[in-house]
Amino acid sequence: MEKEKTSGNIVDFAVLKRLFTFVKPYTKQFYFLVILTVALAVVIPLRPKLIQLTIDNELATGDYHGLVTMIIVLIALLVLQAIVQYLHTYFSGWLGQYIIRDIRIKLFRHIQNLNLRFFDKTPIGRLVTRNVSDIETLADVFSQGIAAMIGDLLQIIVIMAFMFYTDWKLTLVSLSTLPILLFSTYVFKEKIKTAFNEVRSAVSNLNSFVQEHITGMSIVQIFNSEEREFEKFKEINTEHRRAHIKSVMYYSVYFPIAEIIQASGFALVVWYGAGQVISDKLTFGVLIAFIMYIMMFFRPIRMIADRFNTLQMGIVSSTRIMKLLDSKDHIPNNGKHSPETIDGKVEFSHVHFAYDNENFVLQDISFQVSPGETVAFVGATGAGKSSVINLLSRFYDIQKGSIKIDDVLVEEYNINSLRRYIGVVLQDVFLFSDTISNNITLGNPDITHEKVIHAAELVGAREFIEQLPGGFDYNVMERGATLSVGQRQLISFVRAMVYDPKIIVLDEATSSVDTETEELIQSAIGKLMKGRTSIVIAHRLSTIQNADKIIVLDKGEIKEVGTHDTLLTKNGFYAQLYKMQYKEVVV
Repeated sequence: MEKEKTSGNIVDFAVLKRLFTFVKPYTKQFYFLVILTVALAVVIPLRPKLIQLTIDNELATGDYHGLVTMIIVLIALLVLQAIVQYLHTYFSGWLGQYIIRDIRIKLFRHIQNLNLRFFDKTPIGRLVTRNVSDIETLADVFSQGIAAMIGDLLQIIVIMAFMFYTDWKLTLVSLSTLPILLFSTYVFKEKIKTAFNEVRSAVSNLNSFVQEHITGMSIVQIFNSEEREFEKFKEINTEHRRAHIKSVMYYSVYFPIAEIIQASGFALVVWYGAGQVISDKLTFGVLIAFIMYIMMFFRPIRMIADRFNTLQMGIVSSTRIMKLLDSKDHIPNNGKHSPETIDGKVEFSHVHFAYDNENFVLQDISFQVSPGETVAFVGATGAGKSSVINLLSRFYDIQKGSIKIDDVLVEEYNINSLRRYIGVVLQDVFLFSDTISNNITLGNPDITHEKVIHAAELVGAREFIEQLPGGFDYNVMERGATLSVGQRQLISFVRAMVYDPKIIVLDEATSSVDTETEELIQSAIGKLMKGRTSIVIAHRLSTIQNADKIIVLDKGEIKEVGTHDTLLTKNGFYAQLYKMQYKEVVV
């Protein structure tokens, strides 16, 4: 498994700017949140000022009614602060959740449209990380990052304004430790940014490894590789732990230092302010207010560093998500041709294809399949048989040549329309953790239950399906684990048949089932192929002897074309394959 690399580069705010494009649908809510942020920044510093006025005026003069009035005002202010704080917390969280919902939908839609070449080179666990944990991190950017940082900055500015307005000399004394705090905050910010980048990469690598090895656990156990793979897991897990401990270490160093700096500022205020009060140059109310101000002032500064870390972690995740969204590994769907139906004529003309744009697996492939005709591809493993059907359904684009259906280039078809008329039955059948019925219809509301039952009856799968608990509502679990290989194969036939394709592709569809099931499937294949263009790929030549045309592939090139009988008389590639399989059967 390829590990994801980390980067400690400073993230450009262009990423953040791009992230904010997702805020546009919620402009009203965002502006309301800004208003709440400003209100909160103003309301909080008012409390020390009111307490100062109460001590210096009402308490100093013994004005009882005035004292009661000020207490009521203070209580009202606290209630107002609580309401504004509640609305601010709620709407920041609400905005964050709606935005990540939109981003997750857009990202999943983008992943759905990526071509198979992208999935060939990208670990599935990494994509899961992008679509789940990375996007979840973005919620904190809006609920604890941006909005909270703006609020903290405004609060600091308002507090400083109140402090300078009240006593500029005492303000300068109380803020004398600020440069030290700002410097330590900057150093902490730079260190934790790199640490968080490493944490996100470690999480992605761990997810990829775990997903890959749980999926392939049967292979691990068959070859007794548990200990070797466990050692690999321990190495990746250790890297994950190291990255987290590194970030924890920075936190454990920064916050005690910040606490000491804050305490020093507090001590300076008490020392200088008390002297001023004793010499009657400062009122007791102002000293109390400044003590409260200094506590309010340093708290958001410390929190800003923490908010910035949340923001940095979100930007790291945003960078990864935007990189995935910017991926151009998709098949352009610019075709406008969407016919109501097709005849099923297929034509490959001088087709060259390579998965990596360098090593060609198909070279100068040319053939034609008439409507309703059955063509079989045979050849050794790696000859390029499966690549042909991948190109027909346009899962990949070719480097040279042309592919036409009904004399129209496949690039001119709308992809959805093109694939609607091509039914594919693969050797490795994939079933979702859902009911048999939903695995057949794939959630298509146009396919009725009666149509599903009719297709199952035609294939010969209805009997075994209805014997299962719940029948067509039986949950097959992940990848159809509760069914046999033959049962999964039969369900894939029902799925192909129920969509009524005009072109049917059988990719080694009967090569992994027992003889009894194969006979059952062969009976259904005849009905499925009737009136349809059929392309069959099989290792067992006994399944394709009745094909109208057999194409022999070897190392990506067409070696022979003809019927079963004519190819045997040539005594070439096909005859050799036939004799080899005949010997295996005899043995």
